[in-house]
Amino acid sequence: MTRSKPHDPKTKGRSPVSNGNKVFVSADGRTAWAKRFRDLVADHASDLGGSDNLSQSQKALVRRAAALGIELERMEGDLAEGRAVDLDLFGRLSGHQRRILETLGIERRKKDLAPTLAQYRAQRQAGAP
Repeated sequence: MTRSKPHDPKTKGRSPVSNGNKVFVSADGRTAWAKRFRDLVADHASDLGGSDNLSQSQKALVRRAAALGIELERMEGDLAEGRAVDLDLFGRLSGHQRRILETLGIERRKKDLAPTLAQYRAQRQAGAP
C-alpha cells in the first residue's frame, strides 16, 4: 500500500493571487499600470523589511496603498498633460494613502547630509572642496 503525501494547505487549493502566481484575481497583469502596481507593492514591502516579514493584513494594506498610488500617478499624468482632474478627489485619495502608509509605519526620515569626520578628512586629503 502506497501512502500519499499529506495535504499541504499552503500550496494546494489556494488562489493564484494567494500563492503569488498572479497579482489580480481577474486581470492578466500585463498592462503598464499592473506592472507599476507590482513595482509599488514590492517597494512598499521592501520599505517594511520584505514581503516575507509582513502579515496578510499588512500585505493587504500595502496593496491598497499601491492601488491609490497608481491612481494618483494617473491623475498627475492627466494634470501634466493639461486635462481636468477632480482635485478634491485627488486630495482625498492622497490623504487615504498617507493614512495607510502611516498605519504600516512607513515614515519620512531625514537624511543626514553632513560628512563624518573621517569622510571630511578623506575629502580634504584628496583635494576635494
